[in-house]
Order: sequence, then C-alpha cells, then structure tokens
Amino acid sequence: MIQSLPAGAPGQSHRKAGGVATLIGSALSNQLGAATGSMAFPTMGPVGVVAVRQLVAAAVLLPMVRPRLRDLSWRQWWPVLLLAASFGTMNLGLYASIERIGLGLAVTLEFLGPLAVALISSRKKGSALCAAMAAIGVIAITQPKASMDFPGIGFGLIAACSWAAYILLNRTVGQRIQGIEGTAAATGVSATLFLPVAIVIFVNQPLDVFAVMCAVGAGVLASVLPYVADLIALRRVPANLFGVMMSINPVFAAIIGALALHEDLAVGQWAGIGLIVAANAAVLLLARPR
Repeated sequence: MIQSLPAGAPGQSHRKAGGVATLIGSALSNQLGAATGSMAFPTMGPVGVVAVRQLVAAAVLLPMVRPRLRDLSWRQWWPVLLLAASFGTMNLGLYASIERIGLGLAVTLEFLGPLAVALISSRKKGSALCAAMAAIGVIAITQPKASMDFPGIGFGLIAACSWAAYILLNRTVGQRIQGIEGTAAATGVSATLFLPVAIVIFVNQPLDVFAVMCAVGAGVLASVLPYVADLIALRRVPANLFGVMMSINPVFAAIIGALALHEDLAVGQWAGIGLIVAANAAVLLLARPR
C-alpha cells in the first residue's frame, strides 16, 4: 500500500515535482506516438493501430515486469480488469471520433474526461477556475467545428468517460499493487482482447512494413511509456492536479504539428497555449503546501 506523506513533509514537494515532470514527459511521448501512429491509418485503419499498440505494450511490459498474476486477490484484480477495458475503449473511442468529426472536436470532447476529474476532485475554487481556463485553452487550440454526426460525438464522449476512468483506476491500481505489475497485467488483458482483431486485419490485407513500424512506434511512445509514467505520477500528485495537467496534451500536439508537419498556428491557438500554460502554473502554485 502506498502511504502518502503528511502535508508539508520535506519530501512531499520533491515527490510532487517529480510527478509533474513525469506527466510532462508522458504527454510529450503520447503526442509523438499519436503522430507516428497516424501514418499507419491509410493502411491499417484506427482499429488496426489500436490493436498493434495494445499488443506492443503487452509484449514490452509483461516480460519486463513479470507480474505475479496468481498472487493477485479479487480486490486487486477488478481494477486491473476495468483499467484494461478503459485502455482500449479510450483509444478506440478517440480514433473513431476523429475519423467521423475531425481532430479538433474529438480532442475537445475527450478532454471533458480529465476536466471532469479535476473539477470533481477539486476542493478549492481556484483549482476549479484553473480547470476552466485549461478547457478554454483546449477549445482555442483545437478550434472545434460544430457537427451533426451524433455517432462521432458519441465516440468522443465515450473516449472522455474512458479517460476519466483511466485516471481514477490507474490511481487505484497503483495503491493496491506494488510497482507497475498492475499496469503490466492490464496491458496483457487488453492485448488478449485485441489479438483476434489484429489477426483478422493482417490476414485480410497485405503486410505493409512501414505501417507496421509506425504502429509499433505508436505502441511504445503512446502506450508503454505513458501507461508507466501516468501510474508513477498518480502516486505523487492528486487527481485534480493530474486532470488539469492533461491539458498540455493539445499543446504538445499543436507544437509537434507546427514543427514536424509545418502546420501554421493562428493567433487564437497561441493564446490557447498561453492559457493552458498559465492554468497549469496556477494549479501547481495552489497545490503547494503551506
């Protein structure tokens, strides 16, 4: 069981700073992985990329961690099973939403998940204001357009609910299972569910080495590293701080798009980045122990 330090303990600020740095690295890796995985969409489709991502995550984590599955009690197993379900549902929901309603609106809808966690977990009005600032910044960056594609909107909301569940379940798993054994077990369960999907896709279409390499890269950058990083971070920072800091994902997505894909950012998008940076700085200041 993870024991938290008392407020004001000397090591608490260092633990929180380490958690924040881990979150930033997780967000950067996640967006680099998403950009890499998108290159495989024309050949494998979103479902194929998600399937490969889950299989790669399991192939890396299971041999490395070797979770003692037989030793897990039901109290430890049920959050692992739910976390495995949230892994796949979150990614499938987002990609299916992007395919139907576009990246901007899909990302905005998905961010409702961590935003809800931040608002519900917050006990300070200032933290709630920071979450609202971050939400406005995400809208400014992604510039969502109205859509009447209700299935696409529904997929985006499913991704949002799955992301919220992912945050809370990852925290629970980290408290009940030592190290990253819980995360490795969850990726193994998720990969088992996606294995038939991957087999069907690879049997019904010719193998494209470049697409497979992109999907594998996405599995490492957008699955393995963020899963482990998020688990470590959630042991060091509260859920409301985690929820607000997830708003840096669209910031990295916009910057990577500008640098790697030569996508120009409008003034409003730079303003959105500034709002998110300010919101994250403010929530970090509010989280400092007195």
